[in-house]
This record gives sequence, C-alpha cells and structure tokens, in this order.
Amino acid sequence: METLLVKMFATALALSQVATTPEQVATRFDRVADQEKVGELLRAGCTHMRKAFDIEDINLDDLIATAMDDPQAVAGDSKAFRGINFADLVTAYRQYCKNETVAAPAVDLGDVIDFYNRALTELPDHNKLKGLKLPGASVVLDRKGERFAEVFEENQRRVWVVLTDIPEQVQKAFLAAEDKRFYEHHGIDERGIIRAFISNLAHSGRPAGGSTITQQVVKNLLVGEDLTYERKIREMVVASRVERSLSKAEILELYLNSVFLGRSSWGIELAARSYFGKNAKELTLEQGALLAGLTKGPNYYSPDRHPGRAQERLAYVLSRLREDGMLPPEPPGRGLPALPAMVAYERPHRDIGFHFVDQVAREAKSVAGIDAITASSYTVRSTINLPLQRAVEETLQEGLWRYERNAGRLQFRGPEASLAKAVKKIEAERKLAEKKPPWQQALANARLPLYDVHWTSAVIVEKPSGKKGETWKVGLADGRIVPLSVDNAAAQKKLALYDVVFVRLSDAGAKGKGTLRAELRVRPTVQGSIVVLENRSGRILAMAGGFSYPLSQLNRATQSVRQPGSAIKPLSYLAALGRGLQPNTLVSDDPITLPPITLGTGRIREQDYWTPKNYDGGAGGILTLRRALENSRNLATVHLLEGGIEDSPEASLDRLCRLAMEAQIYHECVRYYPFVLGAQPVRQVDLAAFYAAIANEGLRPQPYVIDSIERNGLIVYRHDPKSSAMIGSVDRAAFYQLKTLMQGVLARGTARSIAGLAPYVAGKTGTSDNENDAWFVGITNDVTVAVWLGYDNSDGKRRTLGGGATGGHVAVPIFETVIQAVWTHVSPKTALAPPSPEAKRDLACKSVDLEPGETMQPRAPRPITECFRIDQSGQIIDTQYRLVSAETAYYGRDPWGYYGVGPNPNPFGWNGYYDPRQGSNPGYYDNYGRYVPTPRDPRVQAAPRQYQQPFPFFPWGNRWRYN
Repeated sequence: METLLVKMFATALALSQVATTPEQVATRFDRVADQEKVGELLRAGCTHMRKAFDIEDINLDDLIATAMDDPQAVAGDSKAFRGINFADLVTAYRQYCKNETVAAPAVDLGDVIDFYNRALTELPDHNKLKGLKLPGASVVLDRKGERFAEVFEENQRRVWVVLTDIPEQVQKAFLAAEDKRFYEHHGIDERGIIRAFISNLAHSGRPAGGSTITQQVVKNLLVGEDLTYERKIREMVVASRVERSLSKAEILELYLNSVFLGRSSWGIELAARSYFGKNAKELTLEQGALLAGLTKGPNYYSPDRHPGRAQERLAYVLSRLREDGMLPPEPPGRGLPALPAMVAYERPHRDIGFHFVDQVAREAKSVAGIDAITASSYTVRSTINLPLQRAVEETLQEGLWRYERNAGRLQFRGPEASLAKAVKKIEAERKLAEKKPPWQQALANARLPLYDVHWTSAVIVEKPSGKKGETWKVGLADGRIVPLSVDNAAAQKKLALYDVVFVRLSDAGAKGKGTLRAELRVRPTVQGSIVVLENRSGRILAMAGGFSYPLSQLNRATQSVRQPGSAIKPLSYLAALGRGLQPNTLVSDDPITLPPITLGTGRIREQDYWTPKNYDGGAGGILTLRRALENSRNLATVHLLEGGIEDSPEASLDRLCRLAMEAQIYHECVRYYPFVLGAQPVRQVDLAAFYAAIANEGLRPQPYVIDSIERNGLIVYRHDPKSSAMIGSVDRAAFYQLKTLMQGVLARGTARSIAGLAPYVAGKTGTSDNENDAWFVGITNDVTVAVWLGYDNSDGKRRTLGGGATGGHVAVPIFETVIQAVWTHVSPKTALAPPSPEAKRDLACKSVDLEPGETMQPRAPRPITECFRIDQSGQIIDTQYRLVSAETAYYGRDPWGYYGVGPNPNPFGWNGYYDPRQGSNPGYYDNYGRYVPTPRDPRVQAAPRQYQQPFPFFPWGNRWRYN
C-alpha cells in the first residue's frame, strides 16, 4: 500500500517534467533501471522551483521552515497531510532540493515509479478538446412561441458563447481570480502549486488547489473530479499536452463555457442571464468580477445564500484587478464592496409535458437529423398547446384513479413523503420569522418524487382519535387546514402525522358556498395515454404517455403497441363502403367459421378454423352496416370478408392489409383473420392519424411535434407541410359515409353515454380480448383525440381491466373531459362538417328511417339523415341486399331491432310479439306492422289482415300498426 509520501513524490515527478521538459514528459519508467533518472528529474524540478521563487525574491527554504514550525501542521490537523511523517518530508526535501546526503532515504523511488506508472495508464486523448463544442441547453417553445421547457444533459445546462463575445474586462476578471499567469505558463503554474502546497501545510482550513485554467478544463472535461493524487498526476500531464494543441484563446473559451457558476448555470452566458438577466456580451466589470469569484465555490460563495462570503470574494477579485491596473486604487477605509444588482432567481421548474419533450428529442434525431438536441443550444418551436396539455394530464391522472377506485383496485402503499424530521428541525431552529407553522414551511421546501402529478399536495396535521365527530385534517400550501376524506382502509392504518399525500379539493356545498374538503388520491397501477392530433396538419397538440413521467419514462402513445380491438373496425367498413356498399346494406350477424389461410399443402386441422364471437356472446340476425358498426358487432364485421370487401375472405384480408399499410396504421400487416377485430397491436399515434384521415375525407396527416429548429438564429430544420398524403384507394364519399356511421356510435351505439356530443363528434370504442385494452378515438372537424387504458404487465403478471371494463365504460368518460378542454383551448364547439364538394358529387343525402334504412315513410320512427352513393345519373345505388338476399333478410331480420332492422327490444323472446288475435305467433311484426312469419309457418301464404288500432299493451301508441 502506497504511503502518502510516495503519492506526493509521484506527483512531484509529474510536476518536475511538465515544468522543465513539457515536450518530453515520460509516462512510464522502469522500476529498477530508471530510479537514478527519476531522482535526477526530481532534483531538476526542485531546482526549477527554487529559481522561480528567486525571481519573486521569495526564499523557499524560509517558507518551508515557517510552515514546518506551525504546530497545527506538525500535529497533523491539516486534512491534506493527515497521516504523513513530517520528518520524512523534511528529509526528502533536503535530499532532492538541497542536494544533501542523507543517511536513509525517506522514500523508495521504486514505489514512486510504480504509483506513477499506474496513474498514467490509458490517458484520455487531449485532441478531443480541439474544436469541441460542449453540450448545451436547448429551449423548447410552445405553439405560441413562448418558452416551455429546457432540455439539457445532467450538469450541462449552458449556452455556448464565443470568446470574442465576452468583454475583455470580464475575461481579465476570471484570469485575476483563477490564473493570473495564464498567458505565461504552459499549462502548469509551478509557483501556484508550491504556494498551495505550503498554504495547505501551514493551515488546516479550506485546502488550496493551485490549478491553472488549463488544468481545470482538463479536470472538467477529460480526467474527472475525484480528489486523488492519481487524478492530479493525470491532470498535469494532459494539461501540458493541451497547451501544445490548443491556443490560449481556445482554452479560455472552453473554460468560460464549462465552469459551473451556480443557479443551475454552466458557462458564463447562462450565468449572465441567471444572475443579471442579460447576455454575457453586456456584462460590466463588477458583474464579471462577481461571477469570476464564484468559480472557487459557487455554493460556498453564493450571493443568494451567503452574501457576506460573496462580498469578501468579490473584494478579492477586485483587488487582483487593481494590481493589474484594471481599476483605480481603492479609497482608504472603504469596507466590502456592494454586490451588483441581481435579478430574482427562479429555479427552473416544470410540471407538465415530460413525455412530450422526450418525443421532441426523438423527432429531432429521426426526422431533423440532429443526433442529440443537447449537443448544442437549439431553439425548438414545438406544436404543444400548454393549457390543453395540462388539461390532458389532469384528466388522465384523475381518470385512471377513478377507474381503479370504481373497480375496487386501489392499493395505498404509503404517503408521498414524510415531513416529520423537517418539521422537527424547523421547530428546533425556531425558524418562525415568517410566522408560518413549521409544517407549512416544510411543505414549501418539499420536493415530491411525482413532480408532474396535478393533484394538490397536503400534509396530515391531525388524525382522528376515535372520538365521535373527529376527522382527518390536512394542511395546504397556503396555510389553510381542511377536512380530509379517507375512504381507503389501508390509508387509515398507514398514514401518520406530517405525512404528505395527494388530495383533490372539492366544495361540498351548493354554488360554491359549502365547506372546502380534501379527497384523498392514491397512485393507480393502471396506465393510460392520450394523444390530441390536429387533423389537417398532423400537429400533436397534447400528449400524455402515462400516469407520471418519474414513475415511467415510456411514452405509451408513441413507443408501445397495444391491441386496438374494435377501434380498428372502421378500416373494414371503409373498405366495404369504398367498394360501393351503402350504410343500409344488410349484413349477417350470425355465427361464422372461416377456414385457415392456405399457405401450402399442409393438413388442415379442426382447431385451425376461426370462429369469432360477439362481445356479448350472442348473435344479432341481420343488421345494416350502420347498426353493425354502431354496436361494434364482431360477427357482422367478419361477414364483410365474404363478399363485402372482396369476393373471398382471403382476398378481403389482403385488401385490408394493403389499406392498413396505405393508411400507415401498420408498416407490416400480419395476415391472419383476427386482424379485422384488432388482434394486431398498433401504436396509438398511428391509429389517431388514421382517424384524422377519416375526418379529412382521406387526407392522412403525418403526426409531428416540431415545427422548426433554430441554431444561432438560423433555421436548421422546418417541418414539411406537404407531408400529409391522400389514402387514394378509397374515395372521399366512402370516408364521409364512414364518418356518419361513427357519429352513430355516439348517438345510439357503444358510446351512447355521450350521445349529446353526436352532432359534434364521431368516434369508435375499442376493447381488446379479455379487456386487456380499452380505447376510444373520437374526431371533430379540427382534432382527433385517442384515449387508451390498460395495465403494462411489465412485471410478468397478467392483469386485465376486468369484466365490463370496455372502451365505452372507461375510456369514453376521459375522452369527454378532454374534448371539452379542446373546445375551450383549441377551437370552438361546431357541428361536424357536411361532405366536401368532391364527396358530395357522389352522394345523395336523405332523411330515412333508421331501422330498415329505407326512405322514410309517414310517421316512421327515428328518422336520420343518411348519405347514399349515387350513380352517374344521380340515382341511389341500391346495395341493400347485395350481401344478404331479400328472402333471407325478410325472414332473418333481428326481431328485437336492437342491432339492426327489427322493432325495439322484444320482451317475449325470439318468436316475436304475442298477438292475442293469432294465438301463439311463430313470426314477428316489422316496424311497419307487417306480419313476417317464419318459413315453417303454414300461414306464410295467407293474405294479410288489417288492424288499425294499436296493441293495447304497447306504449308507443299509433306508431305500431301492422298488416
């Protein structure tokens, strides 16, 4: 094990070489053969030092003798020399500096050589500093052009500034403070090192370093900052090499842009902005002197926390400047100089948009070709709408909590933090000058781990003792104390005084006049994501990639894929409408089995056949395309493969795959039948772009988050506004028809809980197999909003959302809140637009009866406006019975009408309504009162009988007539 004296002599060996022969510094010696050479190098170095001090009329022997006489040093109080034998140090000095013969050498040069060789193993390449531009802080602007976020690597928050933009007087202030002989030495200032050595020997206080600016650059950028003799040796050798490869101006520019100056600022440019609200080129001498004084210890000399120390340090720098003639002599009797006026310090703080900013960095690399947005100081103009972003994050966090609360799945694992120790410390130090209670002071200084959760943080200040009427109480940041509702049994047991929890404040009274209460909020385990996409441009206006960024940096909107379930069904209906089918085209919802896709001549097994099921397990008979999509019927969607899209199921699947890739939903389509029901996972942002294409009648936007990137005022990247592309294999008329079908999803279908939004929104729910994923994607004229919920299951466990947790139940409520925020912060609430002129040429829109999809008859129920494709003569193309024959439709319609063309739900079962005038009735009555017997009914040929009065037991009155 090396003694401290060995390490010191190895350091002296490096110093001797860089001071006397900097061009010939040896990095390795032979332990035995080179001992004499090493001894000569040590003597030459000591001689050089003595001459350097002789120039300044300083007696080095007297300095060392004075230091050695200091009782603190001899007693070993100096941390820098703790553990050294000072008698050995004096002996070594006599041997190598005074060339005296000693009886027993104080140090083994073989050990010195071994330590020296190890220290200089694998030196960093000093040429890396040539032309080096350090990482910088890039600014991200929001859609309005206002500063939103800074992006920088850890300990690299800087803005690079060239040396010529830094006033010369400010440069001299830094040289006066740190390296007065900067332009004279060759990387190492031996006088400064010896002074620091002697100062540390004689004083046990804060150790002096003696490093030059070149050494500091090497330490900061190449060899690291560990406090060891190995690092010091490496630093000196590399610094001498840097001086031969870089000019003094290049070294000084590197230093002024790399030094840490407090207030989260690296480099003089950002420090000038942080302390004085100006650029470095505008700094005065006094301001530059204050910053220069901070280099010695930004925290120790901080003008914010220790103004007295900062004044002393400023006085020192100003005195050095007076020695150099930069300032006039100081008047006698003057005290410490006043600190220059500073701007208030606002610690960089942001609580929204972390997943969004990560996506900015990824897009800068993938699209703009910038390897790292932190490689320089860029100005990025992003697409984010800040008020909407905040609303999206708040809505998602509350929605995920509400889902788990309603499902009984909340798990309280503990408080967000405990302030008990902080409160106790404040009470002990009596820091009550602000007349705030200790818990409030502690809460103000607390840094919670989930810094982007938008619930209110509160402190438990009172726990119920069990007496009647006593409740939990929490303190808020503004000092108010309010009752806390705690309905979580685990929280009741685990919470303690001064624990920090998340709450949501609510007014318990009517019209805002009630008692303010706090409701406990617990971190959910379930995850979710939301994307808000501008339809025409593709701008991502808001994006939440998960519950909280500190918990998971995975952006589930762009970096993960999940099964879309029924949210993919509009693709099949688009293909069917594009082939010419109409919204009133009838399709079977009966059970279906498809044979496996033939990839060769292998034997087909029974289990290879695919038999899908509806979500409810039942079958719906015959439905219109509209009702099939509105109510998300799986079997009807699969039946479209049999002639609705192409002539055969395999050909239809191929067509859907081509359409999916054309729409850029997938880059590669997995060719298997469950694809049509959403079995192939999809990126949320790609699904949102497809829905935006529906809103645009086929124009598919390219989602993006960066409008432009600037560097030094010059634009280096701008988003191409022509990146949107038409989905050309389907015409505009089909897209518009699909949009009207999706309006019905809200009006009457699986999203009917928000039926009031149907005039303004079209959309589709989605639930993957076993409720693994829940979706709702909705479109307005201006935006697309995609909402997803599900469990990550990254721990290997297989958790589903649970029975009944469909997109309509858990995703739609979140969507409703988000779309209201869109109408507040983006565009006003407007009815969905009519067909474009191009689509209108191929369509005729008429008021029809919803049930049979035929032109509305007098007094027919539930009229809607339906748009039908027309031929060249303007006549509606009749495709109602293209997939299902009229005879099959006549006898096989849905007798309840819940999904398609029959009457309203029938409480009497499949065989239709009970008719007291016909006895047991094996048929049923359609919407127009026509009696429809089954094929087995012997009365099928019987002449219809007329009844003019309604059934006495039906509440619908004269609406229900039959023949």
